[in-house]
Amino acid sequence: MTSKIHVYKGEEIARYGFGDPHPFGTDRHDVFQDELAAANLGESIYYAHPRRASVDELALFHTADYIDRVSRLSVTGKGFLDDGDTPAVKGIFEAASDVVGSVLSATDKIMHGDARRAFIPIAGLHHATRDGAAGFCVFNDCGIAVEYLRKNHGLKRIAYVDIDAHHGDGVFYGFEDDPDLIFADIHQDGRTLYPGTGAETETGKGRARGTKLNIAMAPHATDRDFRSAWRRVEDYLRDAKPEFILFQCGADSLEGDPITQLNYTEAAHAEAAASLCQIADEYCGGRIIGTGGGGYNRRNIARAWTRVVQSFVAAG
Repeated sequence: MTSKIHVYKGEEIARYGFGDPHPFGTDRHDVFQDELAAANLGESIYYAHPRRASVDELALFHTADYIDRVSRLSVTGKGFLDDGDTPAVKGIFEAASDVVGSVLSATDKIMHGDARRAFIPIAGLHHATRDGAAGFCVFNDCGIAVEYLRKNHGLKRIAYVDIDAHHGDGVFYGFEDDPDLIFADIHQDGRTLYPGTGAETETGKGRARGTKLNIAMAPHATDRDFRSAWRRVEDYLRDAKPEFILFQCGADSLEGDPITQLNYTEAAHAEAAASLCQIADEYCGGRIIGTGGGGYNRRNIARAWTRVVQSFVAAG
């Protein structure tokens, strides 16, 4: 197994975005890649090329009707894929499929021993539901990756860990009744931020009741508050003993993001990534994928995502 960290880079995933003045612009990829290059990680990094997900792969999580709708609207580039946050720009079907394919490529590389850890900056589109888009997210690469790891690699207990300011509702409700999806999400309180979900009383349904961890943070929470919450996540993960970790590390939880109100620094992301690597080494052979998620202050995403990759490198 190579010890290099696989970082996905390429215009295929860079073009996932909605143009000016939409906050999810296509410049986010290059801002991060420039910062990462300046970190001089050298031979510790292997730059992997995106691949496109097939319709069958998309259908592991999404309904056929929804996939067809995205495909059709992507041709015209008119209207919205949801109630107004996610425009149907031309080519969005292909760009979103490239995001998903990159995450699935990373899972294959890790499961086959070609990589130990991987990071995909334009991914972690956690709001998309099984039958719809939401919150700038067209296809839910995280949810698809869970189903893919189960179908193609025989895993059962997969941990999804999310520190984006917004609750990962598409993943949570997509697996709300699944006791084997290990879900831990630290986010700004839904009473003060989209999508309005993720109350700490939401712990799963039916046979999965009590198996999900939502931690709602008050606006203006700091790194100190995050560290206190993170200890609960560590305990939860160690009790759950996952076989693979998917880490959604949205940078919109950093101070200065234009659409959220949390006040973390990039140190929170670095510390969470380092902690998850240790847990991954303890329980799942080191297998962890980081996805960039949200973040609309370009300086913040560049620095936070680079710190995640640096933590991956330092963990070996």
